[in-house]
Amino acid sequence: MTETKQGCPFSHTDYGADTEIHGHYALLDAEREASRFRFNDTTERGFWMLQRYDDVVEGFQRHDVWTTRARSAINPDSGMALLPQDLNGEAHLKMRRVINPFFAPAAVKRMEAMAHERCIELIEELRPKGGCDFVAEFAIRYPTDLFLALLGLPVSDGDFFLPWSETLFAGFFGGDPDAAAAAKRKITDYFDAAVNERRANPRDPKQDMVSRLIEARIDGEPISQEDILTVCMTLMLAGLDTTRSALGYIFTHLARDDADRRTIIDRPDLGPAAAEEFLRMYPLVFQAGREVRAAGEFHGIDMAEGDVVWLGIGSANRDPRKFPEPDRFVIGRKGGNQHLAFGAGPHRCLGMHLARLELAVVLKEWHERIPHYRIKEGTRLVERGGQLTLATLPLEWEV
Repeated sequence: MTETKQGCPFSHTDYGADTEIHGHYALLDAEREASRFRFNDTTERGFWMLQRYDDVVEGFQRHDVWTTRARSAINPDSGMALLPQDLNGEAHLKMRRVINPFFAPAAVKRMEAMAHERCIELIEELRPKGGCDFVAEFAIRYPTDLFLALLGLPVSDGDFFLPWSETLFAGFFGGDPDAAAAAKRKITDYFDAAVNERRANPRDPKQDMVSRLIEARIDGEPISQEDILTVCMTLMLAGLDTTRSALGYIFTHLARDDADRRTIIDRPDLGPAAAEEFLRMYPLVFQAGREVRAAGEFHGIDMAEGDVVWLGIGSANRDPRKFPEPDRFVIGRKGGNQHLAFGAGPHRCLGMHLARLELAVVLKEWHERIPHYRIKEGTRLVERGGQLTLATLPLEWEV
């Protein structure tokens, strides 16, 4: 007999566990097609799983009663503050207004030349080697450099900043908690020094984000030093691991599919459209969490205050009801840009325009310089649970 909760089958799938590459998507596809909703009991609090496109969109729009207190259904009590994600309602809008100008299309456009320049520099460092661990040597390094530039900090600081952020990320997924805590302190101290330097030597707040955070007022009050540091930490966490994740999957796909890679080589102008379809297929995060603030009903499910809800981004983006033949890579797919890779509603990803730029730039510049590459023979590709990303991606090419 199938176990159910309010008529929803139970899911016993631990989505925080590692699998072979694409293993999580296979599990998601099967569970989505077998049942519209599920209740997953693999975490202490458990969570209601919204899996199909229309339901996930509706879930994102319930921001008035489903809050970001639980940002991840898998890890709803992370204990780490994030801003502006932790805010809801009017408080969230006010903080977003301070930061939004730096992520608007025009602001991202101003970074384009630097994005190309830094991308080319990194590729040219790797090209003579004939191979690299794409994840460790490029996919995380590139967004780190752009993140530092976005904050107005020296790109060269990536040399020591990157190991700290890597140790911190590892702590979220079973790594050494003491090492992660130490790394977090180093990152916080780094941002604290940067903010203090800006207080002493302010720059144009229209061009420099840290200066903007210092001079901004919300309801007439300055943003506290602690909150500014939290914003910086949040932008780092939101922008680095996610871009690494997308790039790892994209380059695995292209290394295995000669026809799709040939299209990218022959038509570099298709980079932005290709990035969009890749974002549908391999979204930056595959799930978001919400916590029910007020008890209510959702399509026959009675949810209690404090319940956790899974908004299945990766599942919705491959829902055949919305995207026919969802496993096919189709540049210019009709309605393809309606994917949920960046979420939806007021908490939609702040950095989506920057992420799009980064992916499109990498597709263009990499394939102009290293058009043909392969995955090193004998490699077993493993994807990390919780926040999907590849542990390693060894690529080889002729020099």
